[in-house]
Amino acid sequence: MGCTRSVLGVSVASLGWEEALSQLAGFVRDRRFTKVTFLNAHNANIASVDDSFAGALDDFLVLPDGIGVDIAARLLYGRKFAANLNGTDFVPDLLMTIKEPLTVGLLGATRANAEGAGARLRQLVPQHRIVVFHDGFFSSAEERGIVQQLAEHRPDILLVAMGVPRQELWIARNLDHRHCTLPLAVGALFDFLSGAVPRAPLWLRRLRLEWAFRLIVEPGRMWRRYLIGNPLFLCRVIRQKRTASPVRTTR
Repeated sequence: MGCTRSVLGVSVASLGWEEALSQLAGFVRDRRFTKVTFLNAHNANIASVDDSFAGALDDFLVLPDGIGVDIAARLLYGRKFAANLNGTDFVPDLLMTIKEPLTVGLLGATRANAEGAGARLRQLVPQHRIVVFHDGFFSSAEERGIVQQLAEHRPDILLVAMGVPRQELWIARNLDHRHCTLPLAVGALFDFLSGAVPRAPLWLRRLRLEWAFRLIVEPGRMWRRYLIGNPLFLCRVIRQKRTASPVRTTR
């Protein structure tokens, strides 16, 4: 079993790739309700100033995503996480690993991107039943119906793509074992699966420079996250190391 490491007050599991696949597949097989999300530098920055988000993460299995949290782990604990469990690669691999037919629900993103992601998953994992429940642009009046629909279908795995921190807070406030077994907060996964947003070439991903590619492709949306957020994240990690305790600042 892997260990957990605190990054800006968030407990992150250090699991190898195969170990994480086996653990999550086991949760599904045993029908053990488990909320799952991924921590990168951006999410950690938000958690450091948003107590409601940070509190919600205490009840999630949090997996490490990206080079930023690996740098943090090296600075704080002397070694990086066991694997980079980025959701864009890990979630499809999880679905391909599980051979038994499951119901996999999609909730979030735009309708076009959710439907496109569903179509792509039907090609990648034909053994599973893929159901698009709703896009991420629903009103509070529609929310009750969506939650009821989830309870009626009770998907084995539910992929929730609403952005951070909304997706985690929505899962925390609305879902329990009656609605699904494994809800995963997956960020921009539907945008990538649908092809609406291109992924970096494999050689860039292997160099851990996918963030730079995203900055080039979506500069208007990503510049603040990377050019301001990444240095801020490193400053907070250094502060955590100096104080020997995680720091959370309340707005």
